[in-house]
Amino acid sequence: VQLQASGGGLVQAGSCLRLSCAASGGTIIRVDAMGWYRQAPGKERDLVATITSGGDTVYSDSVKGRFTISADNAKKMVYLQMNSLKPEDTAVYFCKADQPVYTDILGTMHADRVLWGQGTLVTVSS
Repeated sequence: VQLQASGGGLVQAGSCLRLSCAASGGTIIRVDAMGWYRQAPGKERDLVATITSGGDTVYSDSVKGRFTISADNAKKMVYLQMNSLKPEDTAVYFCKADQPVYTDILGTMHADRVLWGQGTLVTVSS
C-alpha cells in the first residue's frame, strides 16, 4: 500500500490550501496516528501536525492557529487545512502513518512501523 498526498500548489501569501492523504494499492485497517511533515529546500524534514486514532493532535509552533489536521477514521484519510499561508510554509509536504496495519491488493495483511507518502509541493509567494 502507498500513501498518496495531494492538494499542493502555488498560492499567494495569506491564501489557503487543503492537503489530503489517502492510501492506494490496498486498504489501511488500523493506524496509531497519522501526520504531516514538511521539508523545505536544503532543510530537514520537520513535523507539521499529527493526529492519533483517538483524535489527539499535536502541532508545531510555527503552524499553531493557522493549520488544522483532521482525519476520516473510516476511510483512514488525513487532511491538513492550511490557512494564512506564509512564504516560509513553502516546502514539500509528506503524510505519514504510524504503526499501520493494512491489506494489499491480494488481501494479504501487513503491519509496518511507519508508512510515508510521496510529497506534495506547496509554494507560497510573497
